[in-house]
Amino acid sequence: MSKRDFYEILGVSRNASADEIKKAYRKMAIKYHPDKNQGDKTAEEKFKEAAEAYEVLSNSEKKQRYDQFGHAGMGGGNGGFSGGGFSMEDIFSQFGDIFGGGGGGFSGFGGGGGRRVNRGSNLRVKVKLNLEEITNGVEKKIKVNKYVSCTSCHGTGAHKGSGHTKCSTCRGSGHVTRVTNTILGQMQTSSTCPTCGGEGQTITDKCKVCFGDGIVKAEDVITIQIPAGVGDGMQLSVSGKGNAGPRSGIAGDLIVVIEEIEHEQLKRDGVNLFYDHYVSFIDAAIGTSIEVPTIEGKAKVKIEPGTQSGKVLRLKGKGIPDINGYGRGDLLININVWTPQKLSKEEHRTLEQLRESENFKPHPTGNEKGFFERMKQYFE
Repeated sequence: MSKRDFYEILGVSRNASADEIKKAYRKMAIKYHPDKNQGDKTAEEKFKEAAEAYEVLSNSEKKQRYDQFGHAGMGGGNGGFSGGGFSMEDIFSQFGDIFGGGGGGFSGFGGGGGRRVNRGSNLRVKVKLNLEEITNGVEKKIKVNKYVSCTSCHGTGAHKGSGHTKCSTCRGSGHVTRVTNTILGQMQTSSTCPTCGGEGQTITDKCKVCFGDGIVKAEDVITIQIPAGVGDGMQLSVSGKGNAGPRSGIAGDLIVVIEEIEHEQLKRDGVNLFYDHYVSFIDAAIGTSIEVPTIEGKAKVKIEPGTQSGKVLRLKGKGIPDINGYGRGDLLININVWTPQKLSKEEHRTLEQLRESENFKPHPTGNEKGFFERMKQYFE
């Protein structure tokens, strides 16, 4: 079934201003608010429909995309809500301040404040990754001990067969208002209801498992997708995978902290990898072919005749992918010419003879650069 036009839902024209859109949404939200239409599923759907329309039309970027492409520009037509799956608590939390109330809920029902929506706390875990996993991205399944929704009461906190009643202290508004006489006249203050804690309702008979909290401790297995290119200490946030919120509240987030396992041979610097390789002075003099480690396995590299110690070879695209999608770094190989420390008598005599050759005497060209000068060119 095709979705209704967002402008039609709120009853405004396509040229409506932001204030006109906000006023129209407020009017619709009051009309179909669940507190005024308890048990009316049609009113509940219209309430959610209005919230979906406002979520798009109140955001200039989404509104422009909707005006140009319609529902097709909303990523499946859900208007920015994740799969259209926002609960009432999500809507209250996101748009509650449109009525000017506090506490993250709707006001204008019982006098100005707002019912509090419970939110679970965030959860933080560390995930260790090696260079191969960092380069390719990886799916990880992790076990966490956290608060989850109570299965006995389905997160409501109420025992089977019982339910909630409107708080007698705040009459369901979630706040209490006090008027105090001062020398400057009467002063009105609003605060969270001490009886219901701002929820606007109380439990008639608490659940015997969670004792009215709606949450219990349990082990949960969470699957997370880690993109390629992450780095040590980087934090990823997985929405809604933290501790469950008390009494059907909104779950917190899972904060994943990346811990990079050091590679035995390759050193990382941003998106580039470095490797030190040693060759004999004979190989450096006459040239050879060597194998060097990469993330994908071994790679063959040619050592040109006359290679000097400190020469840096580059394998383009053999480094780490940029997490923002800007290509991939390089593998830089630093060539070190190895000088033997022990020689046989025959080897010593051979080298003595070669030492007299002009080709075995240093011939500086004036173009030699120090190590830091050589490396600088790779970062400019």
